[in-house]
Amino acid sequence: MKDLNNKTAFITGGSQGIGLGTAKLLAQKGANVAIFARRKQVLDDALKQIEAGRIHPDQIFTCYSMDVSNEKEVNEVLGKAVSDLGIPDILINCAGRARPNYFDKIPYAQFDETIRIDLYGTWNTCAFLVPLMKKRGGYIVNTSSIVGFIGIFGYTDYAAAKFGVLGFSEALRSELKQYNVGVSVLCPPDTDTPGFVEENKTKPAETKAVSAAANVLKPEAVATALLKGMAKGDFIIIPSADGKFTWIMKRWFPWLVDMVTDSQVRDTQKKMADTK
Repeated sequence: MKDLNNKTAFITGGSQGIGLGTAKLLAQKGANVAIFARRKQVLDDALKQIEAGRIHPDQIFTCYSMDVSNEKEVNEVLGKAVSDLGIPDILINCAGRARPNYFDKIPYAQFDETIRIDLYGTWNTCAFLVPLMKKRGGYIVNTSSIVGFIGIFGYTDYAAAKFGVLGFSEALRSELKQYNVGVSVLCPPDTDTPGFVEENKTKPAETKAVSAAANVLKPEAVATALLKGMAKGDFIIIPSADGKFTWIMKRWFPWLVDMVTDSQVRDTQKKMADTK
């Protein structure tokens, strides 16, 4: 997937954040782009930004309103998109959201919604498109997170979903190799998106302390890393040096990662107790 010119990409969560940044970059590479999200007005606004990157007149840019957590709706909308544009060469699943909080403050309804959007949503789009993509080859990128391989304080529901995306993608990758369909997992760190702004509204102090040392990336930087990772066929795509270091440390020295994060949590809790 090094030459993106005239390729067709479907991007869920494409109306903002990393999904939009990726859509804009693909447009600049000559690809046809269809974005999917729930809010029609936001989709329309995003489409204008994507169209601004057009490099040749016959590129196709379009959008569809779709809730990835609704299997029936996904099947109907993706069916229409395939009818309109053909089978995509690329599927990028960026739809997702996080609302960090203490475990006992996360209601079941939020847990259920998080799993449905972040994990079921990835399953739903793949379930519809994989049988079609197997006929001609292609590439799938599913978005997990740094929290997809290291459980961070305050992200119990989100970690459950994103660990699931990572495991699902690893198994799917093995199955699809024989069909020339590549699979990668994007594991971004904190990224400057509207969703990140929402995360910070409920984030516990301990969570803020654990993530304080890491840099916050721009969506465009994550999108650039995503396309570079696809070109190399990397399974795990981690955009930041901090994230890559964390991945290595978690794999080889998990006890050290736990020691550092536990220390950050304890220090924050002590400060909170001292101020009461």
